[in-house]
Formats: sequence, C-alpha cells, structure tokens
Amino acid sequence: MAVDFYQINDLERLSGVKAHTIRIWEKRYELITPHRTDTNIRYYDDKQLVKLLNVATLSSVGFRISKIAAMTDDELKSQLSLSQQREKSDLKFEFYVNDFIGAMIEFDEVAFNKLFDTIIAEYGVEKALVSIVYPFLHKIGILWRIDQSMPVQEHFASMLIKRKLYTLISQLPTPTKSKKFLLFLPANEWHEVGLLFAEYIIRNNGFPTINLGQNVPFIDIEYTINKTEPNYLLAFLINNTNEEYVLKVQQLLSSKFKKVDCLIAGNSLKFKLFEGLKNIKLLYSPNDILKVF
Repeated sequence: MAVDFYQINDLERLSGVKAHTIRIWEKRYELITPHRTDTNIRYYDDKQLVKLLNVATLSSVGFRISKIAAMTDDELKSQLSLSQQREKSDLKFEFYVNDFIGAMIEFDEVAFNKLFDTIIAEYGVEKALVSIVYPFLHKIGILWRIDQSMPVQEHFASMLIKRKLYTLISQLPTPTKSKKFLLFLPANEWHEVGLLFAEYIIRNNGFPTINLGQNVPFIDIEYTINKTEPNYLLAFLINNTNEEYVLKVQQLLSSKFKKVDCLIAGNSLKFKLFEGLKNIKLLYSPNDILKVF
C-alpha cells in the first residue's frame, strides 16, 4: 500500500469515527471526497486524513458537524487552537494525540518536536509519556500491527520519539535503589520505543536498569541473568517473537531463576505463551509498570 493511500477502515481506526459516519459526512456535508483508483476502489490521501482528525476533534468537544463543515481550513485550525486551550486534561490529551498523528503523516519534524516539548513543559515527563505519548503509540500501533500500513511514517515517528527518550533517560540522576531491572527485546523484535519508554519510567522511580536493546539471543539472556542477578526481567513481545524462544525463557525462569520476576509487555495476543508461569506479570499499560514498584 502506498503511503498516501488510506481506505475507510484506516480512517476509522486513526480518527475514531465510524466508517458509516464518515460516509454520511461525505454525502451530507462534503467534508472529504474520496479518490478512486483505475479499478474504482475508494481511497483517501494525507490531507483528507488530517482534516478528518481535526473534524473529529472538534466534534468530540461539542461542535455540531454542520457548523464544522461550514468552516474554512483557517477557521477550523483557529477553533482547534482555541478549544485546546479551554478543554480539561482528558480532552486535551486527545487533541495532542491527533496533533502527533498529523505531524507524523506530514513528516513534520519541527511540529512533532515542538509538540513533544510542549506536553513535557505542560504535564511533566512521566505524565506526558503515560497520558499522551503512550496513547499515540497505541493508537497507531494497532493499525500497523494488523494491516502493516504506513511503515515509513511509523519509522519516522519512532525515530523522533527514540531521540527524545534517549535524551530524557540520560538526564536522569543515577538510580539509588537496590532492585535491578533487566530489559531486552527477544530475537527478531526490533521496536525499541516501548523498551525505552519503560526504561525511563523505571529509572525515574529510582531503580537501575540493564538495557540489552533489540534482537537479543537467548544465550545472552541466560548469561546476563547469571552475571548481574537482576530482580526483574522486562521483555516486549510485539510482532515476530518466535514461540520456541518464548518457551525457552519460560523454562529458564521457572526452573533456574525462580527468584527473578518476569514482566511481559507489548502485544497482548502474545501473552498466552506465558500462561502457567508463576513468577510472571503481564503489563497491559504503563500504569502496570508503576504498580510493580
């Protein structure tokens, strides 16, 4: 699929607006008009997606769709800015998430970085990460894991966030608490953003980390546990984790390293591979990491 090519189910997942509603808005208010391929398949481009995100945001804070449809693009942007300043936190979080999606779609590094710095200044690092950056990653991650859409934009956004997280982690004071966390991505896992996200939260709460990064062979996990004696092991299972590898980790922890608590995050569809392991905790959100401390 081309980058600038979205089907209506893509718009539904990113905007939160049902496909049926999008079609009604098209016909009744001409908010966006789909393109058609040579074989008459409907599709949408980047500008249409961004406009739908903006329309959905204003609609969520009480603007009637007929009023939104009558706005020029400049009026729409002006109302978004005013509404974002007025709204309470939960709705403002949604504004920021959609702003991040828009900047990502347009490959706008300046806007993306400005947004990141704005939310850090407004909410502090941990709250900004948990309440805005994580929902942004979750929202776009569902789409990419299922449909494999927009890999180029995913990489763009991931790289920008990784740069920010590396900087934020390096600015933290040296951890002083005794319990250690060993972090890694299993073999054939490359999506490092979640791992860095978790590392910031752990170190910000005073605990030391040993981060082995991406695509770590099983033998290196066993060696590092023997060498460093961590209290916790944290792994992310997202896309390509081999079931045999996971079972090896299971056996290692349940037989040889029973005192090491294993924390598993990522794609919950992979969690079934850890059923029956006593020293296991499944992390469904960043708040679950905080409950470990």
